[in-house]
Amino acid sequence: MTIFIHKSDTRGTADHGWLKSHHTFSFSNYYNPDRTGFGLLRVINDDVVQPSMGFGTHHHDNMEIITIPIVGSLKHKDNMGNEQIIRAGEVQIMSAGTGITHSEYNKSDSEAVNFLQIWVLPEKKDIAPRYEQKVFPKEDRQNIFQPLVSPEPNSCSLWINQNAYFSMVNLDMDKSVNYGTHSEKNGVYVFIISGSIQVLSTKLSDRDGMGITDERDIFLDAIEDSQMLFMEVPMK
Repeated sequence: MTIFIHKSDTRGTADHGWLKSHHTFSFSNYYNPDRTGFGLLRVINDDVVQPSMGFGTHHHDNMEIITIPIVGSLKHKDNMGNEQIIRAGEVQIMSAGTGITHSEYNKSDSEAVNFLQIWVLPEKKDIAPRYEQKVFPKEDRQNIFQPLVSPEPNSCSLWINQNAYFSMVNLDMDKSVNYGTHSEKNGVYVFIISGSIQVLSTKLSDRDGMGITDERDIFLDAIEDSQMLFMEVPMK
């Protein structure tokens, strides 16, 4: 087993006024040769966008892009004709494939929005671009893993063009849970959205991350009420 610990205060930062961002892995002007991704997980950006501001129309291709609002909501528009509002409690996924252009703006004119944007390298390149979003009720992840993303089309999760699995859990203080990987070829990256947990004899708190490889079962205990995102991805 190998672990990689990324404390929240070691992340890259960017402050553009309208946007404040923390980068778990190298992104844009932040480059750290020791932080270029985890397996096929390429980007975890923790973004805060000011009211009515956002990302103008821009292009992506051959990337699986997952957006998870934590607080607030985003206004999405793309060249496939999708115009949607993505709210906290929902998850959005785009397969950029052969190419997609889109914009994301804070829907509110009075409150900031905080969201995670995550990139995963695709299994198949140059597929037709695709957009999907889904509501995930928080009661369905209380002390149990709630599937968000999987490579198997079903009614419980969003489909991803990769052998990757995303799950979220809200764990009460003093509760324990075990995560079992779907494949021995996959590693798991744990991101603490809020709270504090103990995993593999290590304490992790708000916005800390840990990558774990060569381990099929991952046990953790909640030191306090906590919310976590588990990202299981192929390591190559």
